[in-house]
Amino acid sequence: MRRLRRTKIVATLGPASSERAVIARLFEAGVDVFRINMSHTPHDRMRDLIGMIRDIEKEYGRPIGILVDLQGPKLRLGTFTGGSAMVKKGDTFTLDSDPTPGDAARVYLPHPEILQAAGPNQTLLLDDGKVRLTTIETSRQKLVTRVEVGGKLSDRKGVSLPETILPLSALVEKDRSDLEAALNAGIDWLALSFIQRPEDIAEAKKITRGRAAIMAKIEKPQAVTRLDDIMDVTDALMVARGDLGVELPLEKVPGIQKQITRAARRAGKPVVVATQMLESMISSPVPTRAEVSDVATAIFEGADAVMLSAESAAGQYPVEAVMTMNRIAEEVEGDPTYRTILAAQRAEPEPTGADAIAAATRQIAETLDLSAIICWTSSGSTGLRVARERPEPPIVAISPNVASARKLSLVWGVHCVVAEDAHDQDDMVERACRIAFTDGFAKAGRRVIIVAGVPLGTPGATNMLRIAFVGADQAAGED
Repeated sequence: MRRLRRTKIVATLGPASSERAVIARLFEAGVDVFRINMSHTPHDRMRDLIGMIRDIEKEYGRPIGILVDLQGPKLRLGTFTGGSAMVKKGDTFTLDSDPTPGDAARVYLPHPEILQAAGPNQTLLLDDGKVRLTTIETSRQKLVTRVEVGGKLSDRKGVSLPETILPLSALVEKDRSDLEAALNAGIDWLALSFIQRPEDIAEAKKITRGRAAIMAKIEKPQAVTRLDDIMDVTDALMVARGDLGVELPLEKVPGIQKQITRAARRAGKPVVVATQMLESMISSPVPTRAEVSDVATAIFEGADAVMLSAESAAGQYPVEAVMTMNRIAEEVEGDPTYRTILAAQRAEPEPTGADAIAAATRQIAETLDLSAIICWTSSGSTGLRVARERPEPPIVAISPNVASARKLSLVWGVHCVVAEDAHDQDDMVERACRIAFTDGFAKAGRRVIIVAGVPLGTPGATNMLRIAFVGADQAAGED
């Protein structure tokens, strides 16, 4: 199951992809990480899906990543008399603490934290931005607003405040329950929704205690503003363009996507680009030209992964969507411009021994035209550091820790292999060469470069590199 591309594919599971046979077909088509959206998935169903993924993993002998996406705090209006009301531009509209059904003049806002935090002349977006309000009077009991963009409002539509930092945890009670259930089921990545500040991630890390890696979804302007602080504490980032495009002008989203992608690459943190990448394939067997260009842009930028949401979860063509994304990635990565862009955006290595070794590994491998870079990695950090360099030769990460291998399945260019840890350096070289041969990365007589931490099995101690020949005896030993 060697992929012929470096960019990874994340696919969301849902009604269209909840059967084992379909999940297996998605994996065969190119999925590297499966996403489970807890906004729509009860715990029993989540456990069933994880069980099917692990069965497929065992059948194919390849580590598969599982990403559980927490719902996050959902801010919603109350109800209306008759179920809806029309608000008109220029009218005054009040959101208050009175739970009685609303009308064209007012509605209940069951979130006292918004009433406390909102100030005058701030924007409120209702129903995914279809209705826009500006506050003209604020108190702890009500917000009096002016309707800037009118429209029809109905019961429990969403509320967002792009200019206001709300005193809310990114983990509501449902998220905490979902988080514990996901950790107990053995997932690999945990995505946090609607984060505003680094403290939101720190709170989740206290609960996970290293049992899963944390991915920060950047979908609020407050998170964009504090991107560097968030980058310091998170394990990965997702450019969640759906809500980002609600809370910010749409024309700003492409630039922010590039900003986030490049910042993540500099930091050596995986970055996923998500939302509406092949949206038309929910109901069409082929995407639009603009969608193909959108996916290609994310890949040209060096994103670690591109993600399918409704296309694979609820669409009519989930397998075809994955195959299309796979073909786009292979084509882009074969374009000569791709390597030029990656090289131009490569950051200087951090002033640590491990980063210097990773940078030297890439340079040696490219200068000598080596067949592969083989990383022995216990925690996954060696694989991450080498991937940060975006080397031209393929990366093979060998780990005795299946959890580390599953996490690395999200990382650009890393082909993961689970194997018993090496006994000594000779054993390390011998088995690295053999795995490179059997998995199709090096032919007999070709050279590879091996990078590891010594003493073996010491997390984060990347300090050794070695060039080795793939001998005929190693090739013959597998026949």
